[in-house]
Amino acid sequence: MRSFDHVLNLWDDRKEASYNNNQVDLFLYRSNLLGADLRITNFGGGNTSCKTIESDPLSGELKEVMWIKGSGGDIGTLTRKGIAGLFTDRLHSLKQIYKGLPFEDEIVPLLQHCLYDLNSAAPSIDTPLHGLLPFPHIDHLHPDALIAIAAAKDGEAIMKQIWGNSIAWIPWQRPGFDLGLQLEKCYEENPGIKGIILGSHGLFTWGNTSKECYFNSLTVIEEASIFLAKAQEKKGSIFGGLKIESPPAPYRLSQAAQLMPILRGLCSEKNQMIGHFSDDSAVLAFINSHDLQRLAPLGTSCPDHFLRTKIKPLVLSLAITEDLSDSSGIREIIKPAFEQYRADYAEYYEACKKDDSPVMRDANPVVIIYPGIGMFTFAKDKQTARVAAEFYQNAINVMRGAEAISSYTALPRQEAFNIEYWLLEEAKLQRMPAEKPLSRRIALITGGGGGIGGAIAKKLAAEGAHIVITDLSEERLKEGIQSYNKDVARYFSADITQEKDLLKLIDFTCLQFGGVDIIVHSAGLAISKSLTDTLESDWDILQNVLVKAQFQLFKLGVNLMKKQQFGGNLVTIASKNGLVSGPNNVAYGTAKAAQQHMTRLLAAELAKENIRVNTVNPDGVIVGSKIWEGDWAEGRAKAYGISVSDLPAHYAKRNLLNQIILPEDIANGVFALLSVLNKSTGLTINVDGGIPEAFVR
Repeated sequence: MRSFDHVLNLWDDRKEASYNNNQVDLFLYRSNLLGADLRITNFGGGNTSCKTIESDPLSGELKEVMWIKGSGGDIGTLTRKGIAGLFTDRLHSLKQIYKGLPFEDEIVPLLQHCLYDLNSAAPSIDTPLHGLLPFPHIDHLHPDALIAIAAAKDGEAIMKQIWGNSIAWIPWQRPGFDLGLQLEKCYEENPGIKGIILGSHGLFTWGNTSKECYFNSLTVIEEASIFLAKAQEKKGSIFGGLKIESPPAPYRLSQAAQLMPILRGLCSEKNQMIGHFSDDSAVLAFINSHDLQRLAPLGTSCPDHFLRTKIKPLVLSLAITEDLSDSSGIREIIKPAFEQYRADYAEYYEACKKDDSPVMRDANPVVIIYPGIGMFTFAKDKQTARVAAEFYQNAINVMRGAEAISSYTALPRQEAFNIEYWLLEEAKLQRMPAEKPLSRRIALITGGGGGIGGAIAKKLAAEGAHIVITDLSEERLKEGIQSYNKDVARYFSADITQEKDLLKLIDFTCLQFGGVDIIVHSAGLAISKSLTDTLESDWDILQNVLVKAQFQLFKLGVNLMKKQQFGGNLVTIASKNGLVSGPNNVAYGTAKAAQQHMTRLLAAELAKENIRVNTVNPDGVIVGSKIWEGDWAEGRAKAYGISVSDLPAHYAKRNLLNQIILPEDIANGVFALLSVLNKSTGLTINVDGGIPEAFVR
């Protein structure tokens, strides 16, 4: 196996053989391998293709068909469903009607007329770039090492220094049909080259087989990486050397956790955002350097970078040792920087806009840098925020490489605008599916390891929320988290009766997603005993888990919501037993009543903060409920003079609807409070099938 020092060689000959020379399967295999190494290309970045001979379904004539990643896809996760298949002769026939650069966008809808496979994904703007080159297998990638050369002031000369005449150069041009023509012309004028570098953009490489193409791509990237590594070693200091030293990681994380809700609030001026934090060594080397203030305002170079990060980051002027405990004071300190960023973005828009430009988008920053501490990114969801951080780290790598061999150059602002506000990009945004009811929201659910809490977590996540589940049992949490996408859910094992655990839980939630919007206190346990049999320890644990934990968690959560300044929701999962008198229930019923009244008190107090506080009262949730696995079931059965196995039927028969109540029913009640009933506070919803004694009115 060939080995490389700067990229991963993941090719497996046995895997290759298993595809039985199916070229489309091998193209998908190659694509996934390339996408697995972020040094080669980022999520959604780059494009890959292959060409095969297929039978025209109408004429039966054998024709060449190109298979290529569709619009909006990701090569690392590409499947047959995400590719487009087009006749290459029809792509070439578009030359006959192409009217030149001013009319370039007219070609895009015509790509549909070139389709061979009618089940294709929408062809991307890169389609002509691949289709007009003659090779069976083509990779278009955005490796940091190559973009560093492509974004260097003397990039073309440096390219020749590394590869001589074996690789060619095309100056920056926006992707489209004309760039495809440029690539075709470049190869015709330079036969025998093994690749083409696009100025400020990326790399094209190819091969006669998928494996040959893969290794050609890796070899060119490796050669560029070796050249950059030697240049950086010779230069010595990176980014002009360190201006400041970062404190230890625990301090950085503490500062980040305190600051993130404030930043989230400021970033969410137009649309509520989800956050991501990064403080790895590559990020710190840049944000702590002497060159930060010079390089950061220049912005990124590769279009894939700034489409996800905006043209430049916001750099905070906070000291590393800044006391962040006074959130109102800190907000006032950094608010002017946000106002200036928005003003700069509006000026950029006004200076570059055209008559048909889409309206100005959200002017708030995506990337925020806190020197010494780390980098924050904010976007519509965790995945987008995380990917933005990855792309800005790519941009950092590009700047480091370009500065080592020459000097870094960003795209001119007008060129950047033409990409950012490209009508085709706008059309892509308009095609995005509508957001779910709880999108852009962060929910913290206690007792989330299973039962009612687990059902609530699943419901909120299904409706678009990002969730943090907490429970005493880490084993249950690990089991429960497996069904979620990693960018949607996190877990944290905590004893919610301990304030120190709750403080860690709040910090964890902030670091993972940026803050919190919804807190559902679902953790609980039940003890069914007569007054004389009830121990003080029984009383204490019920008060601690149900009442004290709710008080402490809501207190911490409200402080966090106030930092964000856009309100929130507190939901208590109480019980019918807080309203209805019954035997052998003094400790549990009293605690549940205390929970219910606490929500009424807080609803009255917190309305001015736009924080809504509501209660869901379950009853008889036996199926799937953790409470009924212990002594509680035996106690209730004894109280009613029946067997444990008869409990589900007993509870169903005693409600008006004669329905068995499931954890999912409670989850639906919570969701109703968070969405449909969005102007209700101090409300109690009974999800019990109808128990007249529990009617609140």
